Amino acid sequence: MVAFGKKLKDRQIQEWQGYYINYKLMKKKVKQYGNQIKAGALDRRHVLKDFSRMLDNQIERIVLFLLEQQGVLASRISELNKQQDSLQEQPDISKITELREAYRDVGRDLLKLLFFVEINAIGLRKILKKFDKRFGYKFTDYYVKTRANHPYSQLQQVFKHVGLGAVVGAISRNLADLQDRQGSYLSIYDQPSLPLQDSVVDSMKAAVDRLSNSTNFLNFLAQHALIMQEEFPTPVEEQVDDQRYHFMSLLLNLANTFLYMVNTYIIVPTADNYSMSLGAAATVCGIVIGAMAVAQIFSSVYFSAWSNRSYFRPLVFSSIALFVGNVMYALAYDLNSIPVLLIGRLCCGLGSARAVNRRYISDCVPLRIRMQASAGFVSASALGMACGPALAGLLQTNFQIYKLTFNQDTLPGWLMAFAWLIYLIWLWISFREPANETEVNNGPQESNSVENDALEKGVTQPLLLKAEENQHDGENDQEYDGSEEAPEESRKPANSIAEAYRLLTPSVKVQLLIYFMLKYAMEILLSESSVVTSYYFGWSTGTVAIFLACLGLTVLPINVVVGSYISNMFEDRQILLASEIMVFLGILGSFHVVISYSVPQYVISGLIMFVAAEVLEGVNLSLLSRVMSSRLSRGTYNGGLLSTEAGTIARVIADVTITLAGYLGQSTLLNVTLLPSLLICVASIVATCYTYNSLY
Repeated sequence: MVAFGKKLKDRQIQEWQGYYINYKLMKKKVKQYGNQIKAGALDRRHVLKDFSRMLDNQIERIVLFLLEQQGVLASRISELNKQQDSLQEQPDISKITELREAYRDVGRDLLKLLFFVEINAIGLRKILKKFDKRFGYKFTDYYVKTRANHPYSQLQQVFKHVGLGAVVGAISRNLADLQDRQGSYLSIYDQPSLPLQDSVVDSMKAAVDRLSNSTNFLNFLAQHALIMQEEFPTPVEEQVDDQRYHFMSLLLNLANTFLYMVNTYIIVPTADNYSMSLGAAATVCGIVIGAMAVAQIFSSVYFSAWSNRSYFRPLVFSSIALFVGNVMYALAYDLNSIPVLLIGRLCCGLGSARAVNRRYISDCVPLRIRMQASAGFVSASALGMACGPALAGLLQTNFQIYKLTFNQDTLPGWLMAFAWLIYLIWLWISFREPANETEVNNGPQESNSVENDALEKGVTQPLLLKAEENQHDGENDQEYDGSEEAPEESRKPANSIAEAYRLLTPSVKVQLLIYFMLKYAMEILLSESSVVTSYYFGWSTGTVAIFLACLGLTVLPINVVVGSYISNMFEDRQILLASEIMVFLGILGSFHVVISYSVPQYVISGLIMFVAAEVLEGVNLSLLSRVMSSRLSRGTYNGGLLSTEAGTIARVIADVTITLAGYLGQSTLLNVTLLPSLLICVASIVATCYTYNSLY
């Protein structure tokens, strides 16, 4: 275990030593403040003023040096641009090659500057965190808000680094112009999606992405998917990703995600009618809907383990299981059999390959587009959630073919069986199994110069600090630095659910409780909607389908608002607590406490609960993706699996609650099922307040 101060000293660029944050001095100063306050020699106000001034001086030195180096790089690029202009008149292949290499040299020096900014930003965050922890004062909130929002902010240069982005753009554009594009005169600005095959440009862009602390919609959606990244990859690892990546295979994984969500929610509007047509109570719909989630608890584990060896075979098995399950679900009507209906839904749950979909994105999609792929995963899930009930509302017909009945109850099963059959054929034709990692790593690799090896070492080491600082931030700043000297045991993935659970910190456990709560509340709202609305308002299947589809359609717009605006205005923990309170109010407003229960009360309360739960889910998973142990970013028992299991168990318990509450009569169903939601919500709010008060 190596102290952060020692790592900072070891990884400094020698000629820049005088411009790094003096972490050792500031740490010593924090200790002195503590002793002086304890002895009564200083008051807190003096400490805050003196420490703020010291931080301002440190940041000013860093920023002025940063601007100076940006100017040097800009001058070099300007000189190279003049050489490039002269080559336009008299092209010379050898000089063009030399010019491209000169631009790459500037890019490599820019990478050093990016590492300089990164390590200083980490040092700044750590010393602020240490100050808050030592004095129990939210100094970080005060300092960042007063400095970052000032019109002459120097802190923004460290955390936003707009000037560095402009230098990256200049290098990328000129390298693209020099690249042979078979006579094309389009620049990177005309075709921003056109890939530039250059390792230096890829490294620069990846470094800037990692450095960015601003929250945007795409970033928010990516974290929503909880597809975790354990560390910044080396260029060799990026090459491995490129060799394993196949666009059509990614598209097939996203299609699997979409179809599975459609399959989950397409039966919700008609499950109560289907149950009654087979001679069961309407509230048995809870078991019918929840059977899929029961099987998913087990399928998530074996699919996660299976994806260690293959991606194609699990997806084939998933498609077959879902095809068979939907056929059985549809045939249960003509067989007049509740057991066949439930077995069909269990088969569908056994085909849940969401663990494989997540794993493919985290393991096989290159880092430069992984955020887009993760956002696509969330978008596919949201679209499927909205399309499922909408499709159910359109399947309002009744006819027979060869003694097989096709009506609003069976058509969802037949339609999804056909969809999975088409998907299976597409999968068989188009999917490409990624190459085994060992095969890729043992393949031919280009030799690099000593300078490039040193640069790659610089890529992998300083940026790792950002992920590490969340893990072992002890009193003496002892933390694992990801180097070869670190104990191998601390890098191994968890080998069981129990071991994974032991890796969870108290704050992560609270966030999993929050995830459990919101999934429970949402499942209660969605699964019992057809029974409740039919009993109180006499809604038809089509009306219920429209209501559920409208709820599903709010998912992406809400994430746009939160990811692009709200998360930039408030801290995550503030949004987290506010969302929990709104979920509580939504649940409270849904209770039937007066004689007349109205449609506006049900719809408005349900909408508040659902929207707040969606906001809560996004922020909660965003926090989880940042604070989970790096050992949970890989292996079978990873962070994605833990969150999936927590949410799935919540859905199962909610569906069982609906069925059991049905024995008390439909008149009490609403209040009886909402009561556990209310209690769990209160528990999560109390746990959140207690945990974050103790941390901050």
